[in-house]
Amino acid sequence: MANQSENEIKQPVSPTLESREEPTPKEKNATVNPGDVVDESKSLEEKAKQIAVDSPDITGEHITVPTYFVVDEPDGEQKALHHVKDAEEISDVIRQARVDEDGNRIW
Repeated sequence: MANQSENEIKQPVSPTLESREEPTPKEKNATVNPGDVVDESKSLEEKAKQIAVDSPDITGEHITVPTYFVVDEPDGEQKALHHVKDAEEISDVIRQARVDEDGNRIW
């Protein structure tokens, strides 16, 4: 009988969980997209650069959605609102914003 290892068919397969340095989000059973992760340790500038979605949508049009929306508070401070966690507050900010005839925002 021939040696089993000589007749063994070698096929390319995806790396196993053990052979990679870090598991994929699916293997970690992640419930959010990596871009949706809330990280309070990031600075306002870092949050402003974080992207939640950067890919074509169902129509094929490429879309980019920031993870955080940076808004100006009435007192002049800036605040980063997470596009999922703070969705209600983002809606409130949009409703509060008004624009005059010249396109200037009025609060």
